[in-house]
Amino acid sequence: MSARSLTAALGAACSALVLLLAAPGSASAATGQFRYSYTTAEGYEAVGFLNDPASGECINLHGPGSEPGSAGRAPKNRTDATATVFHGPDCEGDVYYTLRPGAGAGDRLLVRSVVFS
Repeated sequence: MSARSLTAALGAACSALVLLLAAPGSASAATGQFRYSYTTAEGYEAVGFLNDPASGECINLHGPGSEPGSAGRAPKNRTDATATVFHGPDCEGDVYYTLRPGAGAGDRLLVRSVVFS
């Protein structure tokens, strides 16, 4: 192998290593669980939860959104990220509340969507 071939191979290997190190990692996520209560269409009390939810993405809560006009309640943020809960779907509307990591709210706080920071 000539010196020129060796230099080219070494340069290619170094370039590949730089690209590998510069590639973005997986999307960040809040670590822990977010919980909320809701009433099913049959009238039963249920608990919904999100395990290690993605950060920066709006999440419409399962359960409340399946029934028009219904909402979840009593959110509990047991993640390591701040959760902003919205009364409306798709993290929209003027009614929202911020829950610090480890914080929760009572039955009077109604929620349909959440985003984690």
